Amino acid sequence: MEAAVREPATGRTHAKTMPSERADVKKPVIVFEGVRIGFEHGDVLADVSFTVGPQETKVLLGETGSGKTLLLKIAAGLIRPDAGRLNVLGHCLDELSERELLAFRRQVGFVFQEGALFDSLSVRENVGFRLHEEGMGEEEIEDRVRQALRFVEMEDAIDKLPAELSGGMRRRVAIARAIIHRPPVVLYDSPTAGLDPVTAQTIIALILRLRDRSGVTALLATHRVQDAFALACFRYDPEENRVVRIDGKAEAPRTRVLVLRDGHVYFEDEAEALLRTQDAYLRRFLVSSEAVG
Repeated sequence: MEAAVREPATGRTHAKTMPSERADVKKPVIVFEGVRIGFEHGDVLADVSFTVGPQETKVLLGETGSGKTLLLKIAAGLIRPDAGRLNVLGHCLDELSERELLAFRRQVGFVFQEGALFDSLSVRENVGFRLHEEGMGEEEIEDRVRQALRFVEMEDAIDKLPAELSGGMRRRVAIARAIIHRPPVVLYDSPTAGLDPVTAQTIIALILRLRDRSGVTALLATHRVQDAFALACFRYDPEENRVVRIDGKAEAPRTRVLVLRDGHVYFEDEAEALLRTQDAYLRRFLVSSEAVG
């Protein structure tokens, strides 16, 4: 499995119920309490409660339509739930005005599904888009853009258009755009969807680097169970500048898994517990997810 996650080249049981310095290590960074949201056909999320600790990556799994992406949009303040409370970085989002939400979103990076780059803009313009919107000086924007692209090893593509990039390269540019503000929280919506296994491993390695080098706290929605296990079993070692296997006995888990079913949190625990489960639904889900992935 050591070869399963490659660094980019450089040097619970059933439940009924960028810089880390900015996070209080004693408190969860993200807290969902009884969150409910529904549309004309009924509730998509019903009484969803969970927390995400500092520098933790919570992987959201579930069938199509189970509400994974919806949870990310709620966490980003893009959608308000019908009921319940949400606290992110000490902010009660249901109490914030639209203006205050705009300021809050600068502290959250969002990697949209398929990257969602602007086709008519260059890589430079895509990554620096939000900074231009905020009126930052050109020299500082250029510096920030190059730093972000350097982190995802895409600086050489700074003048290219999205159409000139592979799927994996577009996803890396999307990550660069998400971290341009150096946010302490990053939300990933299916970051490896549609990618070949080697390219998917590169994306997972970048996510590990953000978690373990920059102290990022994350919510990651995916249908790929193998992504959850890679994030749970590996970490980025800054001294060796590479991804290494976590010593399960000596190191606290940095990734936990949450499975949604019928609008509720059906399972929440470490990835190893999911792998060992005897629950019939979860075992079917694992098999079907591996087949899809």
